[in-house]
Amino acid sequence: MSRTLRASTTALTVLLAVLSLVLAACTSQAVGDSEVSIDLSVRAPIPEIGEIEPLPLRIAVAAILSPEGTVESYAKLAKYLGEQLGRPAQLVQRRTYAEVNDLVATNQVDLAFVCTSAYVAGHDASIMDLLVVPEIDGETVYRSAIIVPATSSAASLEDLKGSSFAFTDPISNTGRVYPTFALLELGESPEEFFSETIFTYGHDRSIEAVAARVVDGAAVDEVVLSNMLENDPGLADRIRVIGLSADFGIPPVVVPSGTPASMRAVFEELLMGLEDAPQGPLILADLGVDRFVMGTDDAYDSVREMVEATGIGQ
Repeated sequence: MSRTLRASTTALTVLLAVLSLVLAACTSQAVGDSEVSIDLSVRAPIPEIGEIEPLPLRIAVAAILSPEGTVESYAKLAKYLGEQLGRPAQLVQRRTYAEVNDLVATNQVDLAFVCTSAYVAGHDASIMDLLVVPEIDGETVYRSAIIVPATSSAASLEDLKGSSFAFTDPISNTGRVYPTFALLELGESPEEFFSETIFTYGHDRSIEAVAARVVDGAAVDEVVLSNMLENDPGLADRIRVIGLSADFGIPPVVVPSGTPASMRAVFEELLMGLEDAPQGPLILADLGVDRFVMGTDDAYDSVREMVEATGIGQ
């Protein structure tokens, strides 16, 4: 055998020996003096997956009342809806109507109780859809009331020229859009007509400001005013109504645009079925509502016209 052939045979022998060692290492591993092996006949139970927490039901409520009054009025409704859906309920409040609209626009809430002009702005921007509306004393409309202290000599809005005035929210229909539109028809603007204006961020707060003579007048939701007069008869001795608007579509309940039809149907059934539910009458009484019914978008056309004329909320 040649020298070259002998060298090749030796190299091949060494390579085979190395491969044998590698294969042996892959089939077993020495730990100390013992071998570790896997017994596939032994079965271990699969760890249990923890119970998945249901998503919260997030309900936004516009600050038609002060935060304290809002929680008191809507707490039972939120709890009821959460229980019926098997989801923990959360009441979500923001200081302004525009902030509530932002929550709806970004799908941070599932359901919202909004102001009329806030609905017009949200619907026309395709961020919210009408769900149901409250019926109060057999009506699905409401009005703006111009109020003054009982001792005031003013008999109409025109008589408040040069006076201080309270608005509720920057885009409130009854609390700002209507009185601004009424002044526009007189050829006036709030900035030139009133000596001073403030925002109270709650119809109840505006009413209290007038009763305490902090301001000379205010525009408020007539429904809120009626409820406060009923609960506090002495209030009638401290304020006086000097003007009422025409009827407007009542503040509705809305859902974010894109809410599945099946979820919309569930919300509608629960809200419209409240009057027949065992705890429904108590919940509706807290809200000051007779029942919830279906509504139509065209009920808000008169508010659209005022919003367009004043530019408020656009």
